[in-house]
Amino acid sequence: MQQHSLELTSGAELRKTFWPTMRRGVGLMRAHRLALWASIVLAVIGQIFTISIPWATGRVIDEAMRPRDTNQLRYLIILILCLAIGRFAVMYLRRLIAGTMAINIEQDLRNLVYHHLLSLSFPFYDRNQTGQIMSRATVDLTALRLFLGYGILFFTQHTVSVVAVMAVLLWMNPIVAAFVLVIVPPLGLLAVMYSRRSQPIVTEAQQALAHVTTQAEESVVGVRVIKAFGQEDQEVVRFRDRATDVFTLNVMATRLRSQYVPIMDFLPTISIALLMLVGGREVIQGSMSLGDFVTYSLLIALMVMPLRMLGAWIGEAQRFVASAIRIFAILDTEAEIVDAPDAQPLPAGGGAIHFDGVTFGYDWDRPIVSGVNLDIAPGSTVAIIGRTGSGKTTLTQLVPRFYDVQHGSVLVEGVDVRNLQLDELRGAIGIVAEDTYLFSATIRDNIAFGKPKATDAEVQKAAERAQAATFIEELPDGYETLVGERGLTLSGGQRQRIAIARALLLDPRILILDDATASVDASTESRIRRALEEVMQGRTTLIIAHRLSTIALADRIVVLDDGRIAADGTHDELIGTNDVYREIHDHGLVDRRFVDADGDHVIIPVGVDQEEGS
Repeated sequence: MQQHSLELTSGAELRKTFWPTMRRGVGLMRAHRLALWASIVLAVIGQIFTISIPWATGRVIDEAMRPRDTNQLRYLIILILCLAIGRFAVMYLRRLIAGTMAINIEQDLRNLVYHHLLSLSFPFYDRNQTGQIMSRATVDLTALRLFLGYGILFFTQHTVSVVAVMAVLLWMNPIVAAFVLVIVPPLGLLAVMYSRRSQPIVTEAQQALAHVTTQAEESVVGVRVIKAFGQEDQEVVRFRDRATDVFTLNVMATRLRSQYVPIMDFLPTISIALLMLVGGREVIQGSMSLGDFVTYSLLIALMVMPLRMLGAWIGEAQRFVASAIRIFAILDTEAEIVDAPDAQPLPAGGGAIHFDGVTFGYDWDRPIVSGVNLDIAPGSTVAIIGRTGSGKTTLTQLVPRFYDVQHGSVLVEGVDVRNLQLDELRGAIGIVAEDTYLFSATIRDNIAFGKPKATDAEVQKAAERAQAATFIEELPDGYETLVGERGLTLSGGQRQRIAIARALLLDPRILILDDATASVDASTESRIRRALEEVMQGRTTLIIAHRLSTIALADRIVVLDDGRIAADGTHDELIGTNDVYREIHDHGLVDRRFVDADGDHVIIPVGVDQEEGS
C-alpha cells in the first residue's frame, strides 16, 4: 500500500529541490500575472524616480550652487520635489496592488489546500498527524503569501535598483565604477554559500515547529484526559522538549546568519570607502565634478541597502522554499479512492451487498480481514460480531469504499464499489459510529449535515425517529442551540441520538450501525431500538454491537474470528455448532440484559465484545 507520510527528505535532497521548488512556488503567481506585472512595472518606475533624485541633486551643485544661479536652483528643487511626489504615488500604488495580490494568493492557496485535503483518502489521515497538517495549512501558507506577495517584488525592485545604479555609474565614470563594484562578485559567492548551508536548517526548523503545533493541538483536544490522569506536568515536559528542538534549530540558523550576514553587510561599505578614495582623488585632480561625486555617493548609498538586504532576502527565500516543500508534499499526495474514469451511478435496488473473497489490511503485509465471502440480501439485518480486533469495523468500512480491498471485491447492488460513483454510493449509506463527531454548529445544522437543504419538518422528524426530539426541545434554543466543539456540551447519549438522526435524514438504503447504542442507557436504548425497528424496515442494515438488545434486531449473525468468517446463522444454529460463538457467549463479554418495549428485563442468550479499532 502506498505510503502517505509528510516527513521531509535529507539535507542533500532538499538542496537539489531548492530551485525546482522555487520555480514551482513562483508559478503560483501565474493566475495573478496582471497584478504581478503591474507591480513590477510600478517598481521599475519607482526606481527610476529614486535614481533621478541623486542625479538632480548633483545638478543642483554643478548647475545652480557653483554658478550661483537661483533660477536654476528653484527649478531643480521643484524637479526634486516632483520626483519625490511621483515616487511616493508610484510606490503607494505598487504596495496597494502587491498587498492585494498577496492576500488573493493566500486565499487561493488556502482554498486549494483545503479542497485537496478533503479529497484525500483515509490512509493519508491514518499516517499523518492533525497538527502537522494544520501547521502546513496555516503557518506555511502564510510564509508563502509573504514571499510571493512581497519578497519577490522587493527582490525585483532591489535588483532593478542595483542594475540601474551600476549602469549609471559605468556611464558616468567607468574607472571609478570598476573600483566601486569590485565587491559584487564576493557578495554573490557568499550568498550562494549561505543559501546552501542554511536551507536544510530552515526546513528542519519548519518541521520542528509543526511538531510543536501537533503537541499543542493534541493537548488541547485531550485536555480532559490529561487532567483526569494528572499528567499536566508530563505534557509540559513533552511540549518543552519539542519547543527546545525549535529553539536549537533557530539558534543554529541564527549562528549561521551571524557568520554570513555581517560580512555581506560589511562588503558594501568597502564600495563607499573606495568611492571616497578614487572619486575624491578624481575631484581633487579635476577629472570629476563635485556634483558628479555627490551623485555617485548618493547612488552608491542607494545600492548599498539592496546589497545588504541580499542576506535577508536569501533567508526569506529559504523559509519560502521550506514552506513550499511542505505545502507541495500535501498537494502532490494523490487520493487513492477516486471515481474510476467510467464510474457508473448506483443502480436501483434494496441495498444488496456481496463480499467476494475480500482481503484487506491497513498495512499490506498484515491483513485484517482475509478471504471473506458474504451475501447480504436487500432489506435484511445482519449483526457482525467477534472478538476485539477481529475486523468487524474494518469490514463495514469497505462498503462505502473508505478503503479499497487488496484482493477480491465488494459489490453493492451487484456492482463492484470501485466502479460506482463515490457520491452516489456514500449518499445511499447511513453510518452511525460509536465515536460520534459533532461540528461546532447548531443542532439543526448537525442533523442536516448530509442534507443541508432539508426542511425543518424533515429535521424534526429525523430527531423524533432517533428519540432525540424531547431533549432537543428542552434546550434553551431548541434546534438552534449551538453545540460546543466535538459536541462536548452534550452527553454521550445525546450526541449518539443526534448522529442517528443525521443518518436517518438521508433515508439511506444501507444503514451501518457501529456500536451505535453504546453510549445510551437502557431506557433510552429501548426507545432508540423501537425507532430502529421502524427505520430498518425495507433497508439493508449492518449492525456491529456488543449489546444483546441491538443484536436481537438482526435476522442473522455473522461471527468473525481473526479476520475470517467463523460462523453464519441464527443464535440457535450457532450456539451448539461454533466454538468461537460459544466462547463469546460463555464468557459473557457483554451485559445480556435489555429493557424491552414494555420495560421488562429480558435475557438474550447471545454475546459479543465491544469493537475497539478493528
